[in-house]
Amino acid sequence: MSALQLLWFKRDLRIADHAPLTGAAAAGPVVAVYVHEPEQQQAVDRDLRHECALRDALDELRTSLQARGGKLLELHGALPDVFATLHAALPFAALWAHEETWNALSYARDRRVRAWAKQAGITMHELPSNGVVRRLASRNGWAETWQQRMRAPIVSTPARILTPAASVTDAACHALPVEMRWAAAPAVAPVLAPAWAEWQRGGEAQAHDMLQSFLSARGQDYRRAMSSPNEAPASCSRLSTALAFGTMSVRQAYQAARRRARALRDENATRPEPDAAQWTQSLVSFASRLHWHCHFIQKLEDEPHLEHTHYAPVFDGLRPAEPDLDRLRAWRDGQTGYPLVDACMRSLRVTGWLTFRMRAMVMSFASYHLWLDWRHTGPILARWFTDYEPGIHWTQCQMQSGTTGINTIRIYNPYKQAEEHDAAGVFVRRWVPELSALSDADLIRPEQTPLMMQQMTGCLIGRDYPLPIVHHETAYAFARDRMHAIKLMAQQSGSAARVYDRHGSRRTPLHSRTR
Repeated sequence: MSALQLLWFKRDLRIADHAPLTGAAAAGPVVAVYVHEPEQQQAVDRDLRHECALRDALDELRTSLQARGGKLLELHGALPDVFATLHAALPFAALWAHEETWNALSYARDRRVRAWAKQAGITMHELPSNGVVRRLASRNGWAETWQQRMRAPIVSTPARILTPAASVTDAACHALPVEMRWAAAPAVAPVLAPAWAEWQRGGEAQAHDMLQSFLSARGQDYRRAMSSPNEAPASCSRLSTALAFGTMSVRQAYQAARRRARALRDENATRPEPDAAQWTQSLVSFASRLHWHCHFIQKLEDEPHLEHTHYAPVFDGLRPAEPDLDRLRAWRDGQTGYPLVDACMRSLRVTGWLTFRMRAMVMSFASYHLWLDWRHTGPILARWFTDYEPGIHWTQCQMQSGTTGINTIRIYNPYKQAEEHDAAGVFVRRWVPELSALSDADLIRPEQTPLMMQQMTGCLIGRDYPLPIVHHETAYAFARDRMHAIKLMAQQSGSAARVYDRHGSRRTPLHSRTR
């Protein structure tokens, strides 16, 4: 009989397009495991909303494996201790897993597991899971590699998974220490409105339903609506949670979009459709976002320290090491006196999602207007984003804080953003109801509302809603001058060139980025 194979699920909670699953099933009988790691559960970037999405995904994964004869063991404890103990009770010859670019804890854990496997004489197969390239020598040619991976055939799912007899696996589990047997009660989901709860569900079937509804109907106006806090929730793909937990692969999403584009082109050739151009633009934008998804994760893969440190030492000390707690709390709680910023933060805390433009704005506001270090604001957002993806999150935190040295400095004007993306005040009125009686114009800068109107509407600025925590023009000018000065230092010291060489997309020359 073939040797036993251990399949280790991480952030790849699906059975489709899963190379380790297919490889392990072809090599011999398979025991599939997911390990709940205490250090991850207690990490600063973890929240109950993540546990809920994880629970959804694991429950469906278990059912999918069982339908093919497989079984999922959920264990608990530190790695590689869990694997070592399991191996003593249930000897396996090989360990199969996807490469993973996650947080610093997972990076250290994977190194420990590889070292243990080598010492124990266990063959370890780590296979790519998306367009991120391990041990990348140069960014030159990375985009071509990404295309090759995205266009490669979807990995077939085994129709049948050979698994040791239940009596064997049950005996092995009983031999494990009690603390390694996962028996926690299912997490209780945060209180969300029904529609938002559905958007934020985990699981492979949900991911495919979301993709189908996006490509067939919701995504038509994606390119235009993706920036609107009112329209984006329905017009965006909403696959970010699925990609973060791996219930769908980037390749599956990319190839589905390409099929939709080809079908659209063929249909339009025989019967011109008035919406064809709009659909085409949206599909191109969606495919581009999938490319950028891997592009940003690649940065963290290449330099794991970017989760905690600046791209270049020239940015060290730029902002206070200890945050202004009053400013940090006001930003966190949606009490800054800037209605759109406050609406975004309150919405995010409840729903677990914001469109990209609003994510960039709240981070920009915290970094530039409030002059807070991204290492104090980033963990708050990490806990609140159900779709938290470290490679994207931490590199975007630095990008929106101006500490990459190669990206254009963008200081978002929250008043301008409100005028452009919530002119009628629909989003602000929903999430900042104390301002709901103000006129559309007064919602932009409520502190300028005439006192008589404030009294008539029952909302006194400074009492019922805070005055602006900082003066926009003053804060903007201060941040602009400081950032341009330090960016010039980054260029003159060669730091910007080094960052570009390591992380630049190659789509835009460095001299264009540094203007």
